[in-house]
Amino acid sequence: MGGADPPERRTRASRRLRCPECGETYRDRWRCRCGAPLDFADPPIPEGAAPDPASFDARDGLWAFDDLLAVGDDPRDRVTLGEGMTPLVDADGRRDGAARDNDAPPWNASFKLEYVFPTGSFKDRGATATLTRARELGVERVVEDSSGNAGAAIATYAGRAGIAAEIYVPADAKESKLRAIRRAGADPVRIEGSRQDVTDACVAALGADEKDPSRTDAWYASHAWNPAFFEGTATVAYETALQRGFEAPDAVVTPLGHGTLFLGAYRGFRRLERAGWIDSVPRLYGAQAAGVAPIVRALHGPEAADPTGTVNDAADGIQIAEPVREREIREAIDATGGDALAVTEAAATRELDRLHAAGFDTEPTCAVAPAALRTLRERGEIGPDEDVVVPLTGSGLKG
Repeated sequence: MGGADPPERRTRASRRLRCPECGETYRDRWRCRCGAPLDFADPPIPEGAAPDPASFDARDGLWAFDDLLAVGDDPRDRVTLGEGMTPLVDADGRRDGAARDNDAPPWNASFKLEYVFPTGSFKDRGATATLTRARELGVERVVEDSSGNAGAAIATYAGRAGIAAEIYVPADAKESKLRAIRRAGADPVRIEGSRQDVTDACVAALGADEKDPSRTDAWYASHAWNPAFFEGTATVAYETALQRGFEAPDAVVTPLGHGTLFLGAYRGFRRLERAGWIDSVPRLYGAQAAGVAPIVRALHGPEAADPTGTVNDAADGIQIAEPVREREIREAIDATGGDALAVTEAAATRELDRLHAAGFDTEPTCAVAPAALRTLRERGEIGPDEDVVVPLTGSGLKG
């Protein structure tokens, strides 16, 4: 079992964490002693039938689902900017489903507009839950490593919480995202080298005590490691189900890097199924950047992962060579009958143009998901009449 709780972090309420690999439990720690990422030991599962959708108050945002969240039991701990309840809209916007250009068929899907969050990306789902957890634990300083959107979200919600933050970013991070971090009062720390070098520098900044690694100078608000972040991203499933009258779609297609949204959707739909609020979990498909597609490589080999021999640099937000939760991603694909596929830069760029022309002002990484949907329909993996939801994950205003 985990060691004694640090006395300076005793607060009203916080759920324990458990390692899915070895079973060790902790009050708080950024990863298990065995090296595996941790999850909440007792995530809540509501009892009884699904409530009337009309009983939910959209003004509560994603916190309308507090009965399904492992953080924020005390509303006073919630760090919120009113995030959530993003629109779910007909992608084509026409009743006849006519295509908007001559070279592409209609999407025949629903788009969930995840780019209308306070910081312009779905990462706010994870940030509100993560900073709420930090407040529950009495944290005074957080650190995070991010190529952009997660860092801006953590910085913003740390500012909302009155908690100091340092965000470790690649040296070539976009200036627009660095400005968002600075404006929130956080300190961006540029790191030369690979994306892993950025993570290593951030972990080093935790300043763990060699005798007791659970005692650190800072708290790791990681979008890849912290289980609270996934509690937040699971709300995309709760909202989607609510907006559809608690009927799950046949399939969901998301961008896939570390899997924060992909796994959030999986956990959320699975929890709803266990609660009896939906009948089944949709098939989950992950769209990776060609050339940096480790899940595709593991499932289908190197040619499928890098079909053109060039990296999809347009999708820089998901260029993750070693996802922290790769095993769980693969298990989610297997459990739902889904798949992962690599999207080239050319395909993503074409899809981005189509999105913009149709009124969806998204950033380039978003385009891999609807581009993947086209490929999946062409392959017959998703039927022409199947019900599909595609989250559009980041705002074009960040560009």
